[in-house]
Amino acid sequence: MSRKVCVIGLDCAAPELVFDRWREELPHLRRIMARGVYGPLESTTPPITVPAWMSMMTGKDPGTLGIYGFRNRRDHSYEGLAFASSRMIHEPTLWDVLAEQGKRTIALGVPLTYPPRPINGLLVTDFLAPDTNSDYTYPPELKDEIKQVVGDYLLDTREFRTEDKGRLLADIYTMTERRFQLARHLLANHLWDFFILVEMGPDRIHHGFWKFFDPQHPKYVPGNPFENAIRDYYIALDAQIGQLLALLEPDTRVLVVSDHGAKRMEGGLCFNEWLIREGYLTLKEPPQGVTKFSPQMVDWERTKAWGDGGYYGRLFLNVRGREPQGIVPPEAVEALKAELAAKLEALGDENGKPIGTKVFRPEAIYARCRNVAPDLIVYFGDLHWRSVGSVGHPSIWTHENDTGPDDANHAPFGIFLMAEAGDVQNPLADVSDAALAANRRERLSLYDVAPTVLNAFGIAPPPGMGRSAIGVRSAVASDSAYTEAEEAELARRLEDLGYL
Repeated sequence: MSRKVCVIGLDCAAPELVFDRWREELPHLRRIMARGVYGPLESTTPPITVPAWMSMMTGKDPGTLGIYGFRNRRDHSYEGLAFASSRMIHEPTLWDVLAEQGKRTIALGVPLTYPPRPINGLLVTDFLAPDTNSDYTYPPELKDEIKQVVGDYLLDTREFRTEDKGRLLADIYTMTERRFQLARHLLANHLWDFFILVEMGPDRIHHGFWKFFDPQHPKYVPGNPFENAIRDYYIALDAQIGQLLALLEPDTRVLVVSDHGAKRMEGGLCFNEWLIREGYLTLKEPPQGVTKFSPQMVDWERTKAWGDGGYYGRLFLNVRGREPQGIVPPEAVEALKAELAAKLEALGDENGKPIGTKVFRPEAIYARCRNVAPDLIVYFGDLHWRSVGSVGHPSIWTHENDTGPDDANHAPFGIFLMAEAGDVQNPLADVSDAALAANRRERLSLYDVAPTVLNAFGIAPPPGMGRSAIGVRSAVASDSAYTEAEEAELARRLEDLGYL
């Protein structure tokens, strides 16, 4: 039983890069792998930052949380959208359960912790906070201490969908260095039992630089000046992790996790454009060029379905008696879902080559569906293709992202590494290939992280939290939405980031 637990979260860190491609150049992560257990960590469906991190912290799936992305339908109207926030989390988080046992938490950068709520410890919220002038910490005066320690703390990079790659790379390094500097300060100067840090740098560098290093990316050019940008960042990140590990007491249980992985983005499928061409979606009049989709442009009395853009596609049906101007008879819903799923999964690329699109029914993959779930969840090209929601495209296929340059999509598996701090602080620890092979685990689930942390403290997880605890050396709601002013501020923030 560990006295403390430290979780280092690396948003979007990819298992094939950490475990295989660059493991010889990541000595601290390699030592954790060799002295504990590690393996690919299956993410949520869909594998996106919101809600994956909070699913990890609660052990509950997106349907149970009632959060399906950054934006969620507030109700069955066409325009009622709510942004996900900490106020939508009604399930107990790890720090809630630990507080009941008198354990103190320091949480730094965990997505869906803004606006801050009181915890037994310290909380620095996530990249959805508007800026560091806002009340982004608990207690509020903590932000004064942060300013004294790191100066201008970066909640996130500036817009990461940009062609200014030099500026973006500098932002990512600055953000990461200051986050880890603050983490070291908080670890060393405040009481804690559970510490968690989430660093957004891997996600931002994957989206901004994947085409520069992946020969299979359609836009890869050999010998480009950013060919080693992602590798060099991983090496720098490993060094930051090493500095953090050096501060921990030997009996501290250490976990390094990511919420999902990454893969090359080959293009985008114009979801609403396809629905228009297939006769499921009718606009009042043809758009004049590429136009952001809006409910006001839809002829709802002639529309059966519409879609939402993003890293995955969300499809909604216009059901009679459910939507204000619904036309799909309730008894025809299941047949229409099956029809749409079959057509979507049969879609190829612009040359007719199969791309492997997958369609999921929320009621089949979640324990329950709170709030307003999509009628269908779509992985275009098994997530090698993005869902493009805008209309007015000359084709249903595009190789330019409608919200700005983006090289990568998310992959269904992130990383999981776990060991005791004392075992990995020893520079002479066995890091042989044989040790690595013996410690690799498969079938690890993001939902099992919370029970694993509680298990380290000897605390039984609440009913329904995850499936099981992963052992070292063993197999292993929109009813509380933002205020109107907060909605407007978050919309501005997400638009600046290129999410809207």
